[in-house]
Amino acid sequence: MRALAARDPRFDGLFFVGITSTHIYCRPICPARVSHTEHRRFFPSPASAEQAGFRPCLRCRPELAPGRAPVDAISRLGTAAAQRIEGGALNDRTVTDLAAELGVSARHLRRALEREYGVSPSELAQTCRLLLAKRLLADTSLPVTRIAFASGFQSLRRFNAAFREQYRMSPSALRRRQGRNGSLEDGLQLTLSYRPPLDWAGLLTRLARSALPGVESIDESRYARTVRLDGHAGLISVMNADGHLNVDIESSLVAALMPLLPRLRRLFDLDADPLLIDDHLARTGLAELVQKRPGVRLPGVLEPFDAVLSVLGRTERSPQPLRQIVEVLGDPIVSGDARLTRLAPTAERLTEAGVGPLAEAGMELRAATVLVTVARMMLGGELRLDAGGETDATCAALQAVGVPEVSAHEIAMRTLCWPDAFRPNAGVTLEAAEAWRPWRGYAAALLQMEVMRRAVECPESRVERNALDSRPSTSRPIAAATAQSQRPPQ
Repeated sequence: MRALAARDPRFDGLFFVGITSTHIYCRPICPARVSHTEHRRFFPSPASAEQAGFRPCLRCRPELAPGRAPVDAISRLGTAAAQRIEGGALNDRTVTDLAAELGVSARHLRRALEREYGVSPSELAQTCRLLLAKRLLADTSLPVTRIAFASGFQSLRRFNAAFREQYRMSPSALRRRQGRNGSLEDGLQLTLSYRPPLDWAGLLTRLARSALPGVESIDESRYARTVRLDGHAGLISVMNADGHLNVDIESSLVAALMPLLPRLRRLFDLDADPLLIDDHLARTGLAELVQKRPGVRLPGVLEPFDAVLSVLGRTERSPQPLRQIVEVLGDPIVSGDARLTRLAPTAERLTEAGVGPLAEAGMELRAATVLVTVARMMLGGELRLDAGGETDATCAALQAVGVPEVSAHEIAMRTLCWPDAFRPNAGVTLEAAEAWRPWRGYAAALLQMEVMRRAVECPESRVERNALDSRPSTSRPIAAATAQSQRPPQ
């Protein structure tokens, strides 16, 4: 009901709504007026709806793949463009360049953004730049000139003019009013807000399981890693505070702040609504686990290729080949932290190196070939691992080149930021997990953390815990956790 009322495109294709008064079934994003609750029936697929005697809606076209019908083409384009603009896509490029990247004309891109957000691409970009600049003026003591360029402005004159026009004051006047200093000796500290609660410990535990050796360092309360973005490299460190994350950023990364901050929000899943998700999971059988771990989050990635390398670069769950791959193909960096010595290898670097270094690191030839193939697909644009992408199409593309189903699903789950992601080997049948839609990914995270907790308390069960990532059928530890907590949905 909530997903239907919100018309959230992330849930498109996950379920279909049949209207008993008209015998028509629709997608949850259909623009038609929502019917009364008593007239609705929900189906997991078009086939089940048609089997029940419903015919497809002519407006939202349920027979088309999720997100590909004419009814949502403008919305899909507007969202994709806005995400890129927020990350600085128009700072040094034109609207025509962005439109070409998205495969549309500049005129059509402008029309899509006008309809979805009520502004032109240039106006949206200007707003993003000014909001970041205002934040840096209020929260740091960075020089105004440096703030102007870090916010995407091409000159100090343009920055001052835009700031005065929008806020009716000069940048320096705003700084005098705020009087705050968030700068460090060799960098700055910013905050990322979120809706509490946040299971920070659980999130760090899950991030640690897939961390790139030498690139990411995770302990009980802190996440740190090396970053290379838009030609700039440095170190970030993140810790949880009350209602926000404190992010320490080296000065070398200040110029890359605009694309970095949105990526960090996706990495830590900070835009989730935990109260809504926890309430739903608690009412559908996971109340005990929700009480233990309120505010569960789904970890994302800073760079899509990080997830590909982390998942495919391990051999039988051993990090040793991955460690050697990072050591050989990752550029060295001086971070001041003995655990952080390398920048993450890029798809370009891996493609240039070929399978040789991967085989020398301990990967089987077939697995090394698959990893190089995926890297080439990403470089060539055949595979796009952008947030909000289509999970089914992504998994199918990965499996078509030899990526195992479980690995393909894990890569898609992390790179596409999909809230309803559900791994086929998560130990619960798809039928049993239906009650957790549209947040099955969070349910699976809760179950996985419970299994890991029990494995720590009972060392003899570690063998079963390790089997979670390779067993295609029902896993006994998760099944046990589910049996203890699951109750029929209300």
